[in-house]
Amino acid sequence: MNRVAIVDYGMCNLDSVRRAIEECGGVPTVTDQPDDLGEADRIVLPGVGAFPDAMRNLQERSLDKALEDQVLGQDVLFLGFTLGMQLLTTTGWEGGECAGLGWIEADVCRLVPTPSDPRVPHVGWNEVEPAPESALFAGISPAADFYFVHSFHVACHDGSDVAATTPYCGGFVSAVERGNVFAVQFHPEKSQRHGFQLLRNFLAL
Repeated sequence: MNRVAIVDYGMCNLDSVRRAIEECGGVPTVTDQPDDLGEADRIVLPGVGAFPDAMRNLQERSLDKALEDQVLGQDVLFLGFTLGMQLLTTTGWEGGECAGLGWIEADVCRLVPTPSDPRVPHVGWNEVEPAPESALFAGISPAADFYFVHSFHVACHDGSDVAATTPYCGGFVSAVERGNVFAVQFHPEKSQRHGFQLLRNFLAL
């Protein structure tokens, strides 16, 4: 049985995330209590909204320390997505400089429009090109489409952390992996067949 703690830090409606994990075979619990994370086999950190607000909410609930204790200290498998991916970085630049959780050496920067991709926020379906060895994308065809809603992206300092990229606004990192830490920029719970396969892969790790 995969007990999955979905971290509630007040940044999004988590019901669709809970239903998706349940449908993929996990046993989800939505919680804002740090102690609950110690009872989980896996931890999921979703989210939408602004980076500084999210970090403040995590800190006010003492969830930042609880996450570090479980994920970095106890090697509990972790999946962040959308804002939950961005929070793993060292620094976010939304509304000024703000320290992140610091698990991945990276900056969170605004997408820069290009002549071929002039629209920011980036909203809708776009392809994701995973690294061949990525366990998170096992069984998912290269260049499969996933659903995105974001204006900022993760710029990794170390290329070995990059698990997938997406060719929009000159290209950006759409997934990272480091040890037991996994994260994606898109919404798996809204990405239909491919998103559910990714969640199943995470639950099977």
